[in-house]
Amino acid sequence: MEYATLEREIHIDASPEVVFEVVSSPEHVREWWPDEADYPAVPGGTGRIVFGQGAADPKVVEITVIEVEPPRLFSFRWTHPVGEPAATANSLLVTFELVPTGTGTTLKLTETGFRERGLELAVAEAEYRDHENGWDFFLPRLGQYVEKLVAR
Repeated sequence: MEYATLEREIHIDASPEVVFEVVSSPEHVREWWPDEADYPAVPGGTGRIVFGQGAADPKVVEITVIEVEPPRLFSFRWTHPVGEPAATANSLLVTFELVPTGTGTTLKLTETGFRERGLELAVAEAEYRDHENGWDFFLPRLGQYVEKLVAR
């Protein structure tokens, strides 16, 4: 296995407009993914997401928004070193592509960059597996959050 591209796809019973807001807006993102999210959802916008907020050692991750095409596409780079601009050689690229499907939306998640950063294969594989497990946990939460949101 290459450990280069991670792909996931889920169907969500909501319009692409609703799903786009949930994957791009920090106030929605923090409801299904990190504990905290703070970034402008505009191309070039930078900020951070925090996992384990309130813990003794929370994980703070830099994020840079790359593409914003409502309601079709949202992408960002993350995991780059603090203080360095996000680039192909130092970060991962996450893309949410939204496709209208019947009465809902098919969300296609792609995460790339595991091998482009020049990591040893074992390190790239471990990071890939960690992110694979993470998205397998968080994407169903995204779907559940959207269901609650549209049921209001």
